[in-house]
Amino acid sequence: MKVLANDGVSQSGIDALEAAGYEVLTTTVAQEQLQNYINDNDISVLLVRSATKVRKDIIDNCPSLKIIGRGGVGMDNIDVDYAREKGLHVINTPAASSHSVAELVFGHFYGLARFLHNSNRDMPLEGDSNFKALKKAYAKGVELKGKTLGVIGFGRIGQATAKIGIGAGMNIVAFDPFIEETTIDLDFFDGQKVSFNIKTVSKEEVLKQADFITLHVPAQKDYVIDEADFNQMKDGVIIANAARGGVVNEIALIKAIESGKVARAALDVFEKEPQPEVQLLMNPALSLTPHTGAATSEAQDRIGVELADQIIKILG
Repeated sequence: MKVLANDGVSQSGIDALEAAGYEVLTTTVAQEQLQNYINDNDISVLLVRSATKVRKDIIDNCPSLKIIGRGGVGMDNIDVDYAREKGLHVINTPAASSHSVAELVFGHFYGLARFLHNSNRDMPLEGDSNFKALKKAYAKGVELKGKTLGVIGFGRIGQATAKIGIGAGMNIVAFDPFIEETTIDLDFFDGQKVSFNIKTVSKEEVLKQADFITLHVPAQKDYVIDEADFNQMKDGVIIANAARGGVVNEIALIKAIESGKVARAALDVFEKEPQPEVQLLMNPALSLTPHTGAATSEAQDRIGVELADQIIKILG
C-alpha cells in the first residue's frame, strides 16, 4: 500500500513504514492537483501537517483513501467528522510535539523579558556606535522566577508549558473548560520525580492574576482573547500565542500594546498565514516565529514514528 506524506514526514517514520511493507511517497503535491494524484497513484494513506487541506472534495472523490493522518495536534485543516462518517480513519499525534511547543513559548518569554528580540536586531546595527544608549534602553528586563504564568487551555501542551514554568520558579494558574484538576509530574535527570496538583480556575481569574499568559487551545469560531479580555489583564502583561492563528484578536492585541496594557507579545501563529499583517511584522513589541512550534528534530521523529505505529496497527 502507498502512503503520501504530502507535507513531509521524518526519516524515522519512513523507515518504520517501509519496514512494514508500505511504499512512502514524499512528493509535495499542489492542493488543486491532490485529488488526481491520489487517484492516479492509488494512495491508501494521506499524511499532512498544517499546509495541506483535506476537505469533502478529496474525501468524496478518492475511493482508495483509508486513512488521513495529521502530523501534530490540531486538525482544523481536515473535515474530520465527515471523513469518519465516510468510513475513513483520521489520526493525529497529540502528544508528540508538546514539549517542543512548550520550549518555544519559553524561548519567546525569556527573550521578551530581557528584550532579546530587539537587542539582537539593534546590536549588529548600532552596537559599536550606540552601545551605552542600547544598554540603557534594554536595562529594564524582568525575571520569570516568582511571576505568575497563566495557561489558557490545559491539555497536553498547556501542561508541558506549565512544567517548564514550574521549573523556572513560576506560580501556575490555568483555565480549561474540560479539566477541573490534574497532576503534573516533573521528571529530573537523576530519576527523581516531583508531582504538582493543579486545580483550574476561571478564565477571568487567569487574566487578572497572570504576569505571563500562554494559549494552548484549538481553533474555534470566536476569539479566545478579544478586546474585553485584554481589559481584564494586568498592566504590562506578556503574552504568547503558539496555538492557532485566530484565537487572539490581532487588532485588539496591537491596541493593547499601544495602550501599555500588554508590554510585549510573542506570536508563532497568525490569522493570515502565510502572509501575516505588516503591522505585526514591524511592531518592535512583538517576538515572531513562522509557525515553528513543533519544528524540532525530536518532535518530528516522534510524530513520524507515532503516525507509522498507528497506520500499521489499523491496516496491519
